Amino acid sequence: MLAGLLAFLAACAGQTTPTPPSTQTAVSLPTASPTARALPTATAPPPTPTETTPTEPTPTNPQARFAIIGDYGTGDANAAAVAALVLAWQPEFIVTTGDNNYPNGAAETIDPNIGQFYSDYIGGYAGEYGEGSEVNRFFPTLGNHDWDTPGAQPYLDYFNLPGHERYYDFVWGPVHFFMLDSDSREPDGIGRSSRQAEWLKAGLAASTAPWQVVVLHHPPFSSGRHGDNPPLQWPYAGWGADLLLAGHDHLYERLEIAGLTHVTNGLGGGSRYYFIVPLPESLARYRAAHGALFISASPEGMDIEFVNVNGEVVDAFTLAQED
Repeated sequence: MLAGLLAFLAACAGQTTPTPPSTQTAVSLPTASPTARALPTATAPPPTPTETTPTEPTPTNPQARFAIIGDYGTGDANAAAVAALVLAWQPEFIVTTGDNNYPNGAAETIDPNIGQFYSDYIGGYAGEYGEGSEVNRFFPTLGNHDWDTPGAQPYLDYFNLPGHERYYDFVWGPVHFFMLDSDSREPDGIGRSSRQAEWLKAGLAASTAPWQVVVLHHPPFSSGRHGDNPPLQWPYAGWGADLLLAGHDHLYERLEIAGLTHVTNGLGGGSRYYFIVPLPESLARYRAAHGALFISASPEGMDIEFVNVNGEVVDAFTLAQED
């Protein structure tokens, strides 16, 4: 699949072949400020909610290497460049922060936007780009563009995820992931007192993994054009989360909010956004090129890097367990 992506990139004018991650650091702090865009509103009734059952731990290896991509579902040369970067790193599995299928989450675009790059990671794959994976190694979250087809039905049909699939959890090695649906069309709600929030609170409290990572599309806090999302400003750290990953704003940002690291990772292929007014809690900001987040996790720590498609390490930090 990687050879096919490199051929795809070579055929695209103006694109360069990405290289695997290097150790070069290149943090950018732009200041341009376009007009912010409002969040989308609901266009169709949501599906009937059902209970979700926590998954059993997946591989028991005490370490895990995984990639995170966000706002990547364009199927174009930018998405291909990010995919080539990710596949060259050979992660055990891939997590997404949403907007998997532009522009409207339609059935006819979902396989070209996702499967042509990542079919080898998708369990139960039935598309046109390969045989898929015997074990699912691709874990998406719903984004607003995925909801733009009524009920997000193409997404729900395409993937084989736990429970009702809109939000779910899974364990891989030392990390327990809680994959939320942050869109306003989620039938179980997105506010702090919602059914979904109660599910997360209970799941975090019950988790016995060394690390608890929350993944969602809309960032609770952002210096980007979409800005903050107050309904999603839950007490994640107080409930037991160790890291929060989001997308939606097409940029990279790392913040420290109430003792919790928040990362916005939306440079997976969609058009890049500008920053508006940097929040005081913003520690790193970047928008100069597309890229992906890479994490190596052990019970003792998580080494985290954002790498652009040129192989440059833009931001790197480590989370360590407290003694």
